[in-house]
Amino acid sequence: MHLSRRAAAATAVLFTSVLALTACGSSGGSGGSGSAFGKVEGQVTFQTWNLKANFKSYFEGVIADFEKKYPDATVKWVDQPAEGYPEKLSADAAGGTLPDVVNVSPDLAYPLAKAGLALDLEKTAGKYRGEYLDGAWRSHRMPGMPGVYAFPWYLNTGPMFYNKELFAKAGLDPEKPPTSYDQLFEDAVTMARKSDRKIAMLAGTPSVEDFGRYGVRLMNTQGTAFTFNEPKGVELLQHYKELYAAGALDSQALTAQAESAGRKFQQQSVAMNPGSAHDLENFRKEAPSLYRHIGITDAVNNTGKANMYVQGLMVNAQSKVTPAAVAFAHFVTDRKNQMAFAKEVTIFPSTKGSLDDPYFTKEDGTDATRVRVASAKSLKTAVNYTPVLLSDQMKTVLRNAVAKAVQGKQSPEAALDGAVAACNRLLKTG
Repeated sequence: MHLSRRAAAATAVLFTSVLALTACGSSGGSGGSGSAFGKVEGQVTFQTWNLKANFKSYFEGVIADFEKKYPDATVKWVDQPAEGYPEKLSADAAGGTLPDVVNVSPDLAYPLAKAGLALDLEKTAGKYRGEYLDGAWRSHRMPGMPGVYAFPWYLNTGPMFYNKELFAKAGLDPEKPPTSYDQLFEDAVTMARKSDRKIAMLAGTPSVEDFGRYGVRLMNTQGTAFTFNEPKGVELLQHYKELYAAGALDSQALTAQAESAGRKFQQQSVAMNPGSAHDLENFRKEAPSLYRHIGITDAVNNTGKANMYVQGLMVNAQSKVTPAAVAFAHFVTDRKNQMAFAKEVTIFPSTKGSLDDPYFTKEDGTDATRVRVASAKSLKTAVNYTPVLLSDQMKTVLRNAVAKAVQGKQSPEAALDGAVAACNRLLKTG
């Protein structure tokens, strides 16, 4: 199971078709058939996203515990495959068959919230807010709308790996990897110069998350327009253009995929790269000379906050069993059940205090705990930088603009102005 924006390419389908519901009379926000609190009774339909194959016993146990606590309530669990999940949500929303509790990422929750199909939990269940990490709770806020539209569930983030030996050879302190972008740019140029351009610091160009970590305002406060062409965004892209010219950015960075960037790092021609516990285990087996010199650090940022990937549980605002649906969504995402799930799979709980558990703070010498501890530390204050409105098509627009600017085919300012204009046109057309 991968935790990320797993179906970004198909989100536009959900956005377009569900938003049509708004034109048919829904005003957005949180409708609903009753109070979020009351007697917990009736059958709750609970839909997950590609989880049943690997976690059947876990969810059956959670459901049994809930039904024991609330004997007048039952839960019907349905699990949908990853393929076609946004289309399934769209069809259910249009047909009035959306389950009572639905597994969503923020980008999938947005069109449902906009169409009035997601319960505003800040308004109806705000008493639970203090149980969750602030960044996780805010991750399901929607641009231009008051409220929060899903309980935060499981989280993930990715640490950066760096090659201590390459740092030392370049005269950089192997125990002090860069923590800010200014330090990263300075160290990257030093790395390229000292290695006679044979070693690049990075293997990829900046994504929207990098603009966010740099401190760029990505959208206006109303959520009606992208703004990543502001001066700070231009400044970031200018730095990457200079890195590319200096040999501090790998020559294949413009076309590199995550897999090829990982290979460059494994071949020790790139000094820093994001990764996971799985990557670390591969290095141990396949590249022992690299593994001996691996350092783990947070991805650089100017904000003091790492990037967070988040999944949530949305309550259908039109549910006929609202008290039971809210109670169940909260039950699944409470501290006890999130901790249990985190021990089943490499994810992290969104509940306050959970990341202080020894499971997330104590290393035992294994690769899994090295990465787990590093990731958990950064997640305490992490935020989801990727705008919920950024479609896959928009990400391609930005990627192409960045490539033109880095190569010098267009100025950073012109490239970002063009990208913002194109993304805003796509935003208006849905």
